[in-house]
Amino acid sequence: MPPAKKRARSYDPVKIRTAVFTQFGHVREAVHTLTPDQLALPTRLGDWTVRDLAAHVTMAVETVSRNLEREEPAKPELALLDWPFATAARAGDIADGTRDLAAANPDLDALYARTEEHLARKLADTPGDRVLAARTGAITLADYLVTRTVELVVHTDDLNAAVPGLDIPYDRQALAACTRLLADALAVKAPGGSTEVRIPPYAVVQCVAGPRHTRGTPPSVVETDPLTWIRLATGRLAWAQALQDARVSASGERADLSAHLPLMA
Repeated sequence: MPPAKKRARSYDPVKIRTAVFTQFGHVREAVHTLTPDQLALPTRLGDWTVRDLAAHVTMAVETVSRNLEREEPAKPELALLDWPFATAARAGDIADGTRDLAAANPDLDALYARTEEHLARKLADTPGDRVLAARTGAITLADYLVTRTVELVVHTDDLNAAVPGLDIPYDRQALAACTRLLADALAVKAPGGSTEVRIPPYAVVQCVAGPRHTRGTPPSVVETDPLTWIRLATGRLAWAQALQDARVSASGERADLSAHLPLMA
């Protein structure tokens, strides 16, 4: 796991909390409309069906409530920028838990309602500096909620990709936080200043070792849109395919990011 030497940017805790509830609400409304045939469709996540994926979204949110019910650790161990690199170790457990959750909860509407109510109750009077005993490592509530924007935005995109005609909207604050966290994680994984990665309107980071520019246009520039960046960072889209489809523009000798992607898989 690369060390998080880069200082994490600050996030407005009120906006992040609102973004988590808003994006979860968008997914909840869309899942309510899905037919049994749509819920049985495959997804791009291995053998998960849409039903499995819909159940997993509640798991990603319910983990906030569950962590708040555990004994509080003495101090945080995991920095926000460490989190993207700490998730892979739990992939197997998460997959098994997701299938079990989907099987045990045929009524997804009830599952979503219960998850949202539980989260609202747990967060009502809990400060952002409360430390959570998360499986990936002890982390503050404020930072953990930022990671939930990644889970929600990424899986919103997975659902939209799986169900033809589904168009779940993206909360602007959730999309911004997700984009920024994954962009900053790239700068941690590939530190340097030779390449500027632009993801308008949300993020610009410098990364990749090599000659550092001080003014004007950097020697290497990569630019793409937020959803394309998120798909690249999470392994939903390959670098070569993104270039072929003109989803990414890349210029300069250090503009090839394929060796650094995905950040999460």
